[in-house]
Amino acid sequence: MSQISRIEWTEATWNPTVGCTKISSGCKHCYAEAMAVRLRAMGTPGYENGFKLTMLPDRLEEPLRRKKPTTYFVNSMSDLFHKSIPDAYIDQVFDVIARSPQHIFQVLTKRADRMALYFRNRSVPRNAWLGVTVEDHKHGVTRIDRLREIDATIRFLSVEPLLEDIGEINLTDIHWVIVGGESGPKARPMKPEWVESIRQQCVEANAAFFFKQWGGWGADGVKRAKKQNGRQFQGRTWDQMPEPPVHF
Repeated sequence: MSQISRIEWTEATWNPTVGCTKISSGCKHCYAEAMAVRLRAMGTPGYENGFKLTMLPDRLEEPLRRKKPTTYFVNSMSDLFHKSIPDAYIDQVFDVIARSPQHIFQVLTKRADRMALYFRNRSVPRNAWLGVTVEDHKHGVTRIDRLREIDATIRFLSVEPLLEDIGEINLTDIHWVIVGGESGPKARPMKPEWVESIRQQCVEANAAFFFKQWGGWGADGVKRAKKQNGRQFQGRTWDQMPEPPVHF
């Protein structure tokens, strides 16, 4: 079912599929995998297969039943563009999105090639924000160009977990950039100068900048609980959200 979310940049999650497989360095310590294992042990409906990819068509119409305008993160526990999810099922997901104009749907993927291919001959609903993960240069930066090919109202980057200095990136037609460090017992550290480089590039490109968390390592390079490290960067909280284009 849809769940109120503690993720700082959304309001609720909607998971018409759960489970995934790892494809890049950002997947190494997947939070969703660990959570799926716990949910299966608890007997939570939908997680009978643990983290094995599972489509849950009975969840498709959940957003249609909610009248209050809500921002949904789609598939927080999966990837909508996983190779094993048929186009016909993705069509059903976007049909629900199109029929729920009161809501905003944030769709994030590491499979940018398939997302670009899927939308080559399809229109993106105006209330669907499309994003890609950019965890490093090798796997993540190349996804940005594929995202830019798609005519979406809002295009965004989730630079989380930020694993290295990704250097200069092209933010043309990118509306929103979320940055965050990795959490969990095996978290890899994130350095302040990596974050500042991205923030400065957002300023230059007029893209909204959202700092989600330090994660398991603080700005001082000390490993401690995520809550203790907090969300502040350079002494302030960065919660910028994108402004929809005029035609929205």
